[in-house]
Amino acid sequence: MKRKRLHTPRKAGLPPGTLIHVGEIKTAQPSITLIEYDDSGLDEHTFSSVEASREYTPTRRRLWLNVYGLQNPEILGEIGRRFQLHPLVLEDILNTHQRSKIEEYDSYLYCVVRLFHAENGGQEIQSDQISLVLGEQFVLTFQERPSGAFHPVRERLKANHSPLRSHGVDYLAYALLDAVVDSYFGVVDQVGSAAEALEDDALDHPTPKLLSKLNLVKQDTRMIRRAVWPLREVLSNLLRGETPLFTRDTRLYLRDVYDHTIHLIESLDAVRDLLGDILDIYMSSISNRLNLEVRILTVLSMLFMPATLIAGVFGMNFRWMPLLDQPDGFWLAIALMGALALAMGLAFWRRKLLRE
Repeated sequence: MKRKRLHTPRKAGLPPGTLIHVGEIKTAQPSITLIEYDDSGLDEHTFSSVEASREYTPTRRRLWLNVYGLQNPEILGEIGRRFQLHPLVLEDILNTHQRSKIEEYDSYLYCVVRLFHAENGGQEIQSDQISLVLGEQFVLTFQERPSGAFHPVRERLKANHSPLRSHGVDYLAYALLDAVVDSYFGVVDQVGSAAEALEDDALDHPTPKLLSKLNLVKQDTRMIRRAVWPLREVLSNLLRGETPLFTRDTRLYLRDVYDHTIHLIESLDAVRDLLGDILDIYMSSISNRLNLEVRILTVLSMLFMPATLIAGVFGMNFRWMPLLDQPDGFWLAIALMGALALAMGLAFWRRKLLRE
């Protein structure tokens, strides 16, 4: 089996807090979107460069800043300066190989979650990192590329008399986390459907291709579970009430998101158990097929054993042998061979040795 070579990150040897993007570039051009809102209204602005964002001053109380694309460290440096983010937070945002986690600082929370979506008609599961920073009056989100996961939240925020506007930014952070967790269900359903299709193939047409498909589904299941399990710990920490940035009312909603993660973990465990059962079914099917083929070959060999015995007896080099002087001796021997083979074949058929 070929193993992937481990590449040393480009930031190896550099001091902590060095802003270098680690990961794939998934957008052609980074973009910055600012949504400022309060009870009376909402304004949305999109900036194509850091210089354009520097010239703008927000006029409303609550802010949601979303960034698509992480390949430009200058953007992260400017945002870190404006919102007084720690250099280690900026470093983690640019490193897109983080596991789901939460870190608490003096005036804000930093949270990392994974977002999954299916590509190539559901045949391939891709993972993106989403970083979320929650402050007293702002929420910052950083995505590798536009995914559409936050589009429902954005539309709810734009609606008139939306509860998102009347609540604090902690409720917006909850809504964003809830949108990410809700997106997991569609991906988990696709993985479960793929596993059920493999189960049907294992029962009807067990082929060597099944093992490669089974391995791919198992890898997807393992990847999603590695993201959901620490996310459950993140939500559990938020529910303990150790940070004042989430109010008591918002924690009630976070409890619902926590329940969703438990449901996801149980669903993934069920898919993992199903994949194990499919492997057992495949191995049993292959073993049964091999046993059937060996049994048929054994029966065929036994059918020819009497003929081999008779031919061997009459092939002995003795001067006086029965039937050697008779004109029909050859045909009598052939008839005897056929009769014995037919009798044994009927016996095997009655014992169902020639049938599955």
